[in-house]
Amino acid sequence: MEESNYIKVFTGNFIITQLMVDKLDAVGISAIIKDESESGRLGGFGTFNQGTQELYVNKDELETAIPIIESITAEMKA
Repeated sequence: MEESNYIKVFTGNFIITQLMVDKLDAVGISAIIKDESESGRLGGFGTFNQGTQELYVNKDELETAIPIIESITAEMKA
């Protein structure tokens, strides 16, 4: 199996994931969203974790992305 250059940095709902994507994009990081529920819906299958998305960033951008992700998750907990 081929190793990916991307690493998962967050799993959560659509709204928070989109906020993170916007903040990461503002500093030049192109994140990838994996949404299995949407993929399943489009493929004609159901899933139990509706609305949960995974956010991935390139390993080379991880050092810049982590403080942004942590900042947003801390805001959500407050």
